Parts: sequence; structure tokens; C-alpha cells
Amino acid sequence: MKRITTTRLKTKKKIYIPVKNKFIISMIAGLIWMAFSIYFSIPWIIDLSLYITLPISILVIAGIAYIPGYMNAFMVSSLLLDRQPEVKNSTPQVPVTILIACYNEEKSIENTVKYVASQDYEGEISIIVIDNNSKDKTTEAAIKAGEKMDLNLTVIHESTPGKNFALNAALVHVETEYVLTLDADTLLHKSALRNIVARMESSPDDVCAVAGTVLVRNSRGNMLARIQEWDYFLGIASIKRLQGLFQSTLVAQGAFSLYKTELIRQVGGWPDAIGEDIVLTWSFLKNNCRVYFEPLAVAFTDVPTSLKHFFRQRSRWARGMVEALKLFKPWTQPIYSARYLTGCNLFMPFMDFVYTFCWLPGLVLAFFGHFWIVGPATLFVIPLALFQNFVLYTYQKGVFKSLNLRVRKNVFGFVLYVLFYQMLMSPISVWGYIQETLKLRRVWK
Repeated sequence: MKRITTTRLKTKKKIYIPVKNKFIISMIAGLIWMAFSIYFSIPWIIDLSLYITLPISILVIAGIAYIPGYMNAFMVSSLLLDRQPEVKNSTPQVPVTILIACYNEEKSIENTVKYVASQDYEGEISIIVIDNNSKDKTTEAAIKAGEKMDLNLTVIHESTPGKNFALNAALVHVETEYVLTLDADTLLHKSALRNIVARMESSPDDVCAVAGTVLVRNSRGNMLARIQEWDYFLGIASIKRLQGLFQSTLVAQGAFSLYKTELIRQVGGWPDAIGEDIVLTWSFLKNNCRVYFEPLAVAFTDVPTSLKHFFRQRSRWARGMVEALKLFKPWTQPIYSARYLTGCNLFMPFMDFVYTFCWLPGLVLAFFGHFWIVGPATLFVIPLALFQNFVLYTYQKGVFKSLNLRVRKNVFGFVLYVLFYQMLMSPISVWGYIQETLKLRRVWK
């Protein structure tokens, strides 16, 4: 059999810094940035306190500047220190089962299966397609694709609506050590399976899952998709890389992640939750297991191209985070990094509320000459945002180069992402928090 060669991210040999020391250095960098922010914001606080009192002005500025600035400084310094170790074996051959939960995926399932069939993975691949009460011919299309490509593909049916029910129905049929979940509209890069399994095989025994990199496939659909391309390419992937550095990735996303089958069974399978992948990941962390991230395991998915679907997706993600926080209190996490990273999520609702109800109105007031919240000093944030995204872009460009991929030229989408994306995201997230607080009906699509 022809041996497959691979080129991984090349890094210069440097002094080894333990992960815990990197964590401390990044935290100090964040605190220093926050200290400077507080010092230079004193005149701002005094001016704003004339209108909304001193305590409230401190809270507003903390939500707009102090906490986000600290988190961004922590992220940038962490990524600058990140040196992911090489895998021990770049061509693993351990058998893997892939679960694909489907609902009305007649038109897309064959293409998804085709990309699985084109993997450069040398191990045995089994595919279980779960027809979750589809109204179209998903089952027939999946069977036809499996036969056409000579794959070990099985189709089972689960009538109870919900991705967790579909995946749990398939879990009883899994006989391999590793199981991978893949969304029906997600296409794997030809080396994705090999790279994600190689990372798992090279990890310590207490690593129970590895999250892959999910990027945007339909980025040329419209401007909303173009903006999301940068969110996945810079924002989501970099946050996962940060969390993966500290071995506590907070979401092994159901769209593309690898798990140890027995550990999923030990925690009771996928939970009945709107953020089933978030809750499952946090249950791993709670059981003293670590979750890694592999940047070279890349898959491409379709993102919402309508505001309605985008709104529902992102509010669902926000709701899933609150759901996980209620089930797993950050201070009960046994791993220090998981305790810290899940604890950071406690501040997310506060920051989104402040941004939505203070910063956005402040922006409107600034257009009328009232610079109480948003003023000329806000312009200084733009160079910082550009520097941060430059660091993130450099890392991601290295990933693409290693995989022989090219970064699309999407300058206008990038400008909109940097300047306006948060204005869209925070109000949507706030609605997700409200939905979970009021226990409103779950809506997936």
C-alpha cells in the first residue's frame, strides 16, 4: 500500500513552556491590558457618571471595554504562545464509525458521503446514516450512495425528532473504539479524518474527544454568508485553538468531532438539550476528561444565508451555553483550565446585554453629537481589532497552506465582520438568553 505523506505546520524549535505557565502568562497579559484600560478610562467614567451615576457607569464600561479587552488580550497572548506538538503517527489505521444524522437530506447526503469516500484514511470506515423521520427520500438516497461508492454504509431510522435521539439510536450499533459525528451538509477535506484520528491517537489517555475545524462552504452565497466566513475562519476557529491549547475545548461540535465511544456511553450518550454537543462536552470535562482541538482536521459546512435562519441558529447557540452553565457550574469543574474557560462564559450574557442596551444606543447618540458612551476614543479600538485579527489570520493561513488550500479574497466581508458583526450578534444572543430563561419552545431551523 502506498504510504501517505503529510506536511504539518512547521514551527521553529523554541524553549518549551509548560501549558500551565502559558496560562499564567496569558492571564497576566490580560490583567495588564485591563489595568491600562481602567487607568485611561477614568475621564470617561467621570463624564458618564454625570448622567447615569458612578456605579452604573463602571458596570457599563466594564461590559464594553474592561472584560472584552481582557479576554482579547488573553486570547492573543495565548495564540502567540501556542506550539501544538507533532502527532506520533500521521497515518493511523484504527477503525472509525461515522454517524450522520439526517432530516430531509435527500439532495445533500450523496455529496457528503462522496467526500467521506475520498478520504486518504487507511483505516476501516463504517458509516451509519440515521434517518430522523424524514419526509423525503433521504434513506433511498443514502443507500444508493453507499452502493455506488462501495462503502460500509448502514441506514437506521429514528422516529423521535431531535438530533440527540438520532445519535443515541446509532450509538448502540457502534462497535469501533472511536466514533465521529458529521452533519449531513458538511464536507470533509480529504485529510480531515486522518488528521483528527492522528491527534486522538497522539493524545494522553484522559483525552476523550477531539474537535475538528469547521469552515464555511457557501461563502459566496450572499453578504451574510461572506461575513460568517470570517467568523468561522478567524473567530470560532481561534477560540477553539485557544481552548485546545489549554486542553479544554468547550464545544466538540456535532458537525465534525471525534469521540471515544465508551466515554460517550459512560456519560449517558447525547443529552436531550438544545445544545446537545455543548452539554456533552461539558459532561466530559466534569468527569475529569480533556477535550482537544485539531486545526488541520478541516470540514466545510453551509451557513445560514437568511437572517431568519441565522437568528435562530445563533440564538440557539447562546441558549445552549446558558443551558450548559445551569447544568455544570464552572467552579465544580475539576480541571483548572475548564474551570476558567467555562467561568468566562458567565460574563457573556452581561457583555451582550451591555453591548445591546448601552453601546448600540450610545452609537446612535454619537451621531447626534452626544459622546457619552461612544466617542472619538472608540476609533482607537479599530487598530487593536485589526491587530488581533492579523494574528488570528496568520495562524489560519498557515493551516490552509499546510492543506494546500487558498484563503478566499473577501475584503468587504472582512470589513463588515470587524466593524459591524458584533452589532448583529449581541442582540441575537440576548434573545437566546431570554428564550432559555423563559423556557420558550425550541426551534432548530
